[in-house]
Amino acid sequence: MEKLAIIGAGPAGLTAAVYAARAFLEPLVFVGPAFGGQIAMTTEVENFPGFPHGLQGPELTANMREQAERFGSRMVEEIIEKVDFTSGGPFKLTSNEKEYEVLSVIIATGATPRPLGVPGEQEFIGRGVSYCATCDGFFFRDKEILVVGGGDSAFQESLFLTKFGKRVRIVHRRDEFRAGATLQRQVRENPKIELVTNTVIEEIRGNGKVNEVIFRNVKTGEQSPSSADGIFVFVGHEPNSQLFHGNLAMSEEGYVSVNERLHTSVPGVFAAGEIHDNWFKQAITSAGFGCMAAMEAEKFLAGH
Repeated sequence: MEKLAIIGAGPAGLTAAVYAARAFLEPLVFVGPAFGGQIAMTTEVENFPGFPHGLQGPELTANMREQAERFGSRMVEEIIEKVDFTSGGPFKLTSNEKEYEVLSVIIATGATPRPLGVPGEQEFIGRGVSYCATCDGFFFRDKEILVVGGGDSAFQESLFLTKFGKRVRIVHRRDEFRAGATLQRQVRENPKIELVTNTVIEEIRGNGKVNEVIFRNVKTGEQSPSSADGIFVFVGHEPNSQLFHGNLAMSEEGYVSVNERLHTSVPGVFAAGEIHDNWFKQAITSAGFGCMAAMEAEKFLAGH
């Protein structure tokens, strides 16, 4: 019987591990298939407080892990494949190796940016392909930037990226956009932004880093090369919540529902980070949510 399990080891899960371990909960942290989460795919992190000269994404999460382990967190290199929260506790977690019984759970499995799924995309992640303008926009000063998408996120991030790029082109497969009217007006009035409609990216090319894409017009089928230094993809996120279907209340988009203190629909089960946060999507906010969830878990366990 364990007091607390944390599923996920990104900024939310690792921060929760630090706080839970300092409260002598000796949490089990199930690392899962991708230690560090999305931030571990970012080469340079310059907006995380406390590091004035920046650091590598993998370095940041490695530091978090070391800190959590120093206070007594136990990292488990296993993948949780099944959960049972229906009993009201103790909760059962089944990994690819064994079954665990725990009194409380923090879910920090995050979300995954929806990829384009084109040749070259995975190869150039961190070398021209990004899913976070706030994280990586600074590295594309005076560069040619492409933003893929047609919703609010694509338009908001395009406006942000005009601070850096010499030109920002929004590439969308349709000639109509889902973004709100105010955002569309701001984009159309910005002289640094161009709209490329009825177009998709067929391939991303480069030599060590991105320098070209192949466009395809969806109406004519015509293909054409175009220079590009940075490609920011905003075609949605997929919360990593499939494991919890049928166990927890969720939004229509699949994000775990929580109250203002990160309690889920099951007492003793908490959620932190992008598994519930469909708005901020930053490492620092996920870390804050991890802190909150750990403090609430400690209070829950103290009362039981």
